[in-house]
Amino acid sequence: MAFLASPLSSGQVTFFVAFAWSVFAWLYAEYLHYNKSRAPRHEHDEGPQDQESAKLLPITAESGQSGKAAGGQGSSSSGDASISIHGASGMLGSMVNCGMVSCLLLKRQALLANRETLRTVVEFGCLMLWYFLSDRTSLLPTGEKSYSRDVFLFIFVALTCAAVGSSLRTFKFPLLLNRPQTEEWKGWMQVLFLLYHYFEAKEVYNAIRIFIAGYVWMTGFGNFSYYYKTGDFCIGRFAQMFWRLNFLVFFACVVLQNSYMLYYICPMHTIFTVFVYLALAIAPQVNKSNGWLLFKIAMCFVFIFVTWDIKSVFYAIWRPFLWLVGYVDPRKPAEEQDPLHEWYFRSSLDRYIWIYGMLCALMHPMASAILSYIDELPTLKRISVRSAILTACGAAGYVYYSTVYTLPKVQYNAVHPYTSWIPITLWIIVRNMTPSLRIYHLRLYGWLGCITLETYISQFHIWMKTGLPDGQPKSLLVLIPGYPLLNFALVSGLYVLASHRLFEVTNALKNALVPHSNDALLGRNILLMLGAGGALWGVVAALHQAV
Repeated sequence: MAFLASPLSSGQVTFFVAFAWSVFAWLYAEYLHYNKSRAPRHEHDEGPQDQESAKLLPITAESGQSGKAAGGQGSSSSGDASISIHGASGMLGSMVNCGMVSCLLLKRQALLANRETLRTVVEFGCLMLWYFLSDRTSLLPTGEKSYSRDVFLFIFVALTCAAVGSSLRTFKFPLLLNRPQTEEWKGWMQVLFLLYHYFEAKEVYNAIRIFIAGYVWMTGFGNFSYYYKTGDFCIGRFAQMFWRLNFLVFFACVVLQNSYMLYYICPMHTIFTVFVYLALAIAPQVNKSNGWLLFKIAMCFVFIFVTWDIKSVFYAIWRPFLWLVGYVDPRKPAEEQDPLHEWYFRSSLDRYIWIYGMLCALMHPMASAILSYIDELPTLKRISVRSAILTACGAAGYVYYSTVYTLPKVQYNAVHPYTSWIPITLWIIVRNMTPSLRIYHLRLYGWLGCITLETYISQFHIWMKTGLPDGQPKSLLVLIPGYPLLNFALVSGLYVLASHRLFEVTNALKNALVPHSNDALLGRNILLMLGAGGALWGVVAALHQAV
């Protein structure tokens, strides 16, 4: 087809076939629901057997379990007990009779029970189709990027004024680095990060590097805080985290024939999140000792130094995973490129900052106590202490700016891994200096901060355009030719709306398919998804090759 940027791959055809089936199944479920709602009650009353079957059909409900599990109160222990009693045949029977398989076979009760989940699947498929139509076809025109510092700053200032005027909120307690504050932090950084890409604002490159370091710092800080406080190292929690970071990017790679490394922030956050998990999950009984935790953090520094700073070690470890983290820019001669360079370059820039985030999380109670102590000082002394701290921060910021931040791109990248903690620390101190600063936050930026993953991935395809598999976003998506600012407004609105819906859909499917506390159900769902997807891909690939 002439309007396609490249021939369809087996993975793309597999996705479109699965999407078509999902649309049919959902429409059929809606039809059944409509008929059921209109029929007299006695015509669709369910007998005891039908009612029990309905309980077994939803995707997240256990099948073939006891009455208690079928009633929705099954747990990991009950699932494990069932497997130990029934063995492999019981597991197979559970997989065959579960709601996911029943939906695939278009059984009525399963479709009715999972109608909303099917609707969510179809919505996700429609959004992926929008990705494809926008970026892999010639149906929509493209535009050239152009940079104006005036427009760049105007958009950010105008959005900030709107946030202050319409979404200034207060948090109940003046907690250091409370959740609304960190979400706001992610939000305004993401806005500048995206505008940097859209307008190709090369002059703020160093600032963007600091913002990305801030995201990775939060990976270390947030995950360490969670595991340290809860001790929740269950596989379900880990799987939910993995789903959140990689569900959307997986389908973006399939639908658009892209490499994982095109979206480098996703593998980078994933690997550093795994490192935080392993650091605390190994010998978790010693996590109550600050001394042992400091030892673990020190070992993380040693591990990163050996595996990243010694480049030969890095290449030896990651070369077997070239299929996952390899990347070659199609616009450059392949023979001149190192497929592991992109992964090494991107991950090495922020290889230490996640460990600093862990250290900050460990020091959080002490830092909070110091702030509380300052807050309770007499007025004159309190002002004097805060003034001294802010003066020291200003002096440190000036030295950093004049000696590090103003360096040219290449020289700055060389020192960034060792200095990015400085502006992050200064920002945290200044942002949390008084109770009022800690209480107030901008909800608009906080809302944007919740969908940073979706806006990061979507920017490549429904805000800008890459134009070909593994291509960088070199052009802009155009819906209103000849009016760049009006086009920016329209495309940006659709882009943010789609990103928000992708956030909601990802979480909804995570809740439906990735249980937190039922390892047996989690394992079954993983096997079913891999089996169904692999079987469909195998059939499509065979037919594709035959044709």
